[in-house]
Amino acid sequence: MLTLYSKSTCPFCQRVIQMAENLKVNLEIKDVAEDGAAMAELLDKGGEKQVPFLVDSEKSVTMYESSDIIEYLRDNYANSGVDEVAKPRIHVGGSTCESCEG
Repeated sequence: MLTLYSKSTCPFCQRVIQMAENLKVNLEIKDVAEDGAAMAELLDKGGEKQVPFLVDSEKSVTMYESSDIIEYLRDNYANSGVDEVAKPRIHVGGSTCESCEG
């Protein structure tokens, strides 16, 4: 399970959340500004009050820094939520194909 410790007002957290949505990666988002228990978990797992903070419990990975988290999600989960049917098709030069009816 992927858990992101975040604040709704943090633009770096929003970048991570947007990338996860784009990659169709499911995140459990815990807002440390709204939830004292989430802040306590953040301090216990990471040792600092800094967000964003990602915990990947399946791979025993924790990390700060939005750019590092985004790179990690791309490298490890880029195709986790996309199946063959959902991948976009591109038609070049007005060609058509039967598989997508157009």
